[in-house]
Order: sequence, then structure tokens, then C-alpha cells
Amino acid sequence: MLALCLAVVPDLAAQNSDPAGAPSGAGPDADSPSPPQAPEVINRNAAGRATVRAVQVDFPVRIDGRLDESIYITTPGMSDFFQQEPREGLPATEKTEVWLFYDANNVYVTFKCWETRPDLLVANEMRRDNNNVFQNDNVAIMFDTLNDRNGIELAVTPVGGRWDGQLTNERTFSSDWNPVWDVAVGRFENGWTVEMAIPFKSLRYQAGSEQNWRFNARRINRWKNETSFLTRIPASLTLRGLWVSSLAAGVVDLRVPSASRNLDVKPYALTGLSSDTRANPTVKNDPSGEIGFDGRYSLTQNVVADFTYNTDFAQVEADEQQVNLTRFSLFFPEKREFFLENAGLFSFGGVGLTNTPGDTPILFYSRRIGLNGGLAVPITAGGRLTGRVGRTSFGLLNVESADDATSGAVDTNFTVARVRQDILRRSSIGALATNRSPLPNGTGSNQAYGVDATFAFFTNLTAAAYWAQTDSPAGRKAASYRGQMEYAGDRYGLQLEQLGIDRGFNPEVGFVRRDDIRRSSGLVRFSPRPGAAVPAVRKFVWTGTGAYLENNGGQVQGRDWRGEFAIELQNSDRYYVNYGGTYELIPVPVRILGVPIAPGGYQYNTTRAGVTYGQQRLVSGAVAFETGEFYGGDRTSVSVTQGRVTFGPRLSVEPTWQGNWVTQGALSATTHLTGGRVVYTVRPTMFATALIQYNTAVSAVSANVRLRWEYRPGSELFVVYNEQRDTISTPLPDLMSRSLVVKVTRLFRF
Repeated sequence: MLALCLAVVPDLAAQNSDPAGAPSGAGPDADSPSPPQAPEVINRNAAGRATVRAVQVDFPVRIDGRLDESIYITTPGMSDFFQQEPREGLPATEKTEVWLFYDANNVYVTFKCWETRPDLLVANEMRRDNNNVFQNDNVAIMFDTLNDRNGIELAVTPVGGRWDGQLTNERTFSSDWNPVWDVAVGRFENGWTVEMAIPFKSLRYQAGSEQNWRFNARRINRWKNETSFLTRIPASLTLRGLWVSSLAAGVVDLRVPSASRNLDVKPYALTGLSSDTRANPTVKNDPSGEIGFDGRYSLTQNVVADFTYNTDFAQVEADEQQVNLTRFSLFFPEKREFFLENAGLFSFGGVGLTNTPGDTPILFYSRRIGLNGGLAVPITAGGRLTGRVGRTSFGLLNVESADDATSGAVDTNFTVARVRQDILRRSSIGALATNRSPLPNGTGSNQAYGVDATFAFFTNLTAAAYWAQTDSPAGRKAASYRGQMEYAGDRYGLQLEQLGIDRGFNPEVGFVRRDDIRRSSGLVRFSPRPGAAVPAVRKFVWTGTGAYLENNGGQVQGRDWRGEFAIELQNSDRYYVNYGGTYELIPVPVRILGVPIAPGGYQYNTTRAGVTYGQQRLVSGAVAFETGEFYGGDRTSVSVTQGRVTFGPRLSVEPTWQGNWVTQGALSATTHLTGGRVVYTVRPTMFATALIQYNTAVSAVSANVRLRWEYRPGSELFVVYNEQRDTISTPLPDLMSRSLVVKVTRLFRF
């Protein structure tokens, strides 16, 4: 595979030098410049690598966004950011200054962002943990506190919207890590400011007072669609460049307090009313009350135990509904915080808990825990142990769920064990094992286990592989394997993959879309930048994909090919059109969108076109149109996704709609999935959302209304109202279910 990649991209070695990742526990590596000498705070080399000096302060930094303390005068800021987009390696067009301070309790990061046109700032997202933060002007930082290619990312908008997450192995990301930290934003005549304070108690770091961390800072100037970094980051890495700690600056002169065995306890109290006309007997305004808690104890500085009792997820936003255009199960991402925290460690084979995996199985899919047939199952208790010793990361998860008459679930134990060993400079090998006992039918058990590896060569070339096996009752064994190679350069891209899944491969704590297949697939991309020849265009993108599927008996199951041409403008708008053909073998009769599909082989072609408008507009979103053949008939589809209508930084409406029109001879079917999210933000730590969805495919309309208030760091109040109605009934939709829940959590830190 490597030889083929080098043949396709002959200048690979010239374009990419292997970024020297520091081994765990090391200081700035041989390719990094020497430490800066006081009063200087940063030293760079010709390659754009940097070493920065943290400055100790004798008093806490006042977090108010004003930057009026004397330390901002006596300590120089780190500036001279490098563009990543649109012109890689050139100086940023707007000045950014960054300060890195610390005292006995906190590490502080401050930004001063200069603007030539402050009136053009895109600043309309105040919510915490919302991806729209990155569609605003924003700044972000990365700390790799263990110097092991894992880390944290914190981002802030000019109106105080904040976002935080965990990075794993420079490749995977979980945004539901919610540490205790403080931030304030401000404005000055020529720009805006950010002050952050991150308690040392919220971080894991190495033993000893003297620390060797890695740090990077990024700024997105959204109205210019410009991205810049403190160190030089290749354009091919896009926003993921902040995750690559081996390209970040080394930090020196940082001294931390001695490690303590911190204990965090977070109890909750919940009360509510619920009605369910589907239950037998019918439930009407049934009162309920629950108490429980989550906890965390640091066994060592690098090993943490999490535990939960009588776990409740009433505050989690409802799933966004989907229209199934296939004969396979739909995939819904995990949203529950307990399972998302440290999720990157438990990802296997290059697929995480929030990725849409396609045909690739997921060996550990946490939605198998606490859910059965889409209905909630009580979780009695659970524990998780995660940590790192030297270059070895490990995790152990054990959860016990209770029996439940409504969902039909039985008492079940779920166990997941994970270990990963870093090798070479930016690569790793690992193993994962899961056990479920008993099975959903109440008998027997199921085990799944496998080994995986990821290898990173140069900046843009990666390879990944796994082998896994499942054991079910009666000694039935089945295996799956995958090998993948990807070159993700800015101008050229190439992917090659081989996937195999035996018949009966069934990880009961995982997700398998389909079994009994052998799939070969590939992708080729050419994406030149026209530069001054076409100044309005940032990139032209030509992409070709192909896949070939057969079962283990050699019978062809499907073929797919597609070509796409896209134009990415400097203002972040994107236009595309693609055309392709599909062959699929239907082995048994099925119904798709209500239309019966007879067994046989179906060949059909489709054309798609669409546009995505950037969020610097008052009205933004993606509009797509698709038309073509469909299992012996025809289908036309129109969709609106990622929609957003902005009414200032506090109020926005996010509409979605998908319509499908299918004809097959004399038969026809029409489906509509209409939804919208209304968001009102009182302040960054307090907002209300209402998600309304109407799906004609299941004849239901639903509402999920949530108030979230972080009334003190780490402690929250939730008020959640859910309602679902059957739209078949007339003249008004009949009630199917309704609930009102009030939940309060309180963080105690010892």
C-alpha cells in the first residue's frame, strides 16, 4: 500500500517531514528550538516549531476579560501566528497575542485578538458544548499535559460561548468532557479578548513539580475564513491540526502543585411526571423521584476511577430522527456524558462512538447499555478505571443494568477492557475485549475481542488495521478484519480499504450494520488551489470513489462508484455536483419508504447537487437535491440540513427538512421529515432549547424542550419536557407519551 501511495503522489517525501513527536515524559525534542531566555516567552526555528516559557505569577489572575493587570505590560505576549488557511505558512493577517501564566492553583491562558474590522465579527453562539462555536470567530488552545499525544482542547467565541473536549492519540475526539474551568471575554477598540483559568485539579499531569507539556493556540477569523496557529500547521490537517500535539510548542519553566488524590462527588436529585398510553396498563401523570450520584477518585496522578450509582440520563437531548433509505439498521451517535468521557480510549479500529461507521463494525457501542429497542433501561451502577503508565494506556468499564418491564430488558452485566501501547513516534497497537451476560433473551453470554493498530508516517500518511472475533452461545465463532491506508494531503488524497465480516459476527456490546461481506473500496482526490488565477475560489475538488462487495461465498452483493466536483469559495460557501451508479442484491423481500422491494439485483444511477452557505450569513445551512433510479423505480429527494437563522447572539432557529418522493410502477410513496431547534441563550452557562420533529414515515410528531443552567462550576439544573403524538389519528394527534423532569446536580470537590 505504501508503495502504491508513493507512486500516486511521487513528491510525498518532499512535502512531508516526520514531525518529531516527543516521547512520553521528554521535554522539547531535538527538532524543537532551545528554551527562550527571560524576558522572552517564545523561541521559534525556521520550520515554525516553537518552545514557549510559562510565566509564574504570585497572585491569581482576575478573570474578567479586561487585561488591565500589570503582568500584561511586563510580560510580552506570544504573537506572529502562521496561517493555515487560506495561505499555508504565511503570517496571519490579523495580530493575535497569547500569554501563558500559572500560580499555585491554576494555569491561565489569555488572548488579545486584534481586528481591522471589528464590525464584521461573527459572534452569535453563546452556548457551551455546541459545534456552532467553530462557525463563529473563536480562539482555541490545546494542552498535552502528559506529553503522550493525548490532550484537551478549549475554545471560546467573542460572546463567551465555550467548548471543551478530550483528544486521544492525535486522531479521535470527545466533546463531552466537561471540566471545571473559568473564562471571560471582553472588547477593546480594535478587537476582543479572552481570559481562561484552568484549575490544576481539572487536569492530569506527570508526577513531579517540573513539567514538560505541549501547548498550541489557534484562531479562526470567520469573516475572513482564515485559520492561524501559534506553530506552523499544514493545511491538510484542517482544524484537526490543533489535535496534533507533536506539532505543538514545548512548554518549559512550568511548575505544578504536588499531586493529590482528588475526590469529586456529584449527587443528583430528580422529580417528574410521566404519561404513556402505550404501556399496559396505561400510565397517566405518574409521579417519580430518584436520587443517585457520580464520582471520581484519582488513584494516582495518571490513574482515575469513575463510578456511578442509579445513573440517570433524563437531561440528554433527544435523538435527531432519520429517514432510512436502506434495508439496514440506522446508527445513532452516543450523547450520554458518562459514556462519552474518555470515549477516545475505548474506540477500536479507527472508529469512535460518535462516527457514522458505514459497513465497519463497532466492537464497543455504548448505546447497547441502558437502552433496549430505543427505550431506556435503568442502570443500577457502573465503574470505569482509566489511566496511563509509561507509554501504555488502559481502560476498564463495568456496568450493571436492571430488569425493566417496559423495555423487556433483563438484569445484565456489561464489561469492556481496553489497552493501548504507543510504539515508534506516532503509532500504537492495542487490544479490546467485551462481555455481555446474559444476552437480550435472558440466556447465555457473548464475548468479543480483537487487536488493532494505527501507524502515522510523515504528516499525512496513516495506516490502520484490526482483527476481531465474537463468541456466542453453542460455541459459534465469527471474525472480522479491516486494513486501511490513507494519504490526506492538501492537494492529493488517496484511501484504500479492505473489510471482511464473517456471517454471524455479532458483538452484543457493539454495532454491526451488515455481516457476511468482503468489501474492497478506494478514494482518489485532486484538490488544487487556483490562487490569484481565480481569487474568489479557495479550492477546486475532484473526488472519485468506488466499492465492491461480495459475500464469503463469492456472490456479488453490491458495487458502487461515484464522481464529484466541488468548489470551495474563500467565504466558506461550498457548491458540489456528483454522479454515480449502484448495484445491490436484495436477497429477501423488504419495504423501503413503505414501497415493497422484490428479491433480485438492482442497478441504478443517481445525480446529486448541493450548496452549503457559511454561518457568517444571517441565514445559513446546506441544501441538497438528488434524483435518479431507485430499486426499479425513481426517487427524488430534497433536504435542508445544518440550517440556522440568527436573531443576534441569544436567539436562533435551526430548521431541517427532508422530503422523499418514490415511484415504482403504479406504486408511489412520499415522506417528510421536518424539524427545527429553537435556541435561546440567557448567558453562556444558561440556555433553553426546543427540538420539534415531525416524521411522516413513522406518523409521529415529537417535542424535546430543555433548560440547562450551570449555576456554579460543575453543578447544573435541568428542566426537560418531552412529548410524542401519533399523527394518524384525527382530528388532533393522539398523545403517545409525555414527561416533565426536573433534575439538579451538585459538584463537591475534595
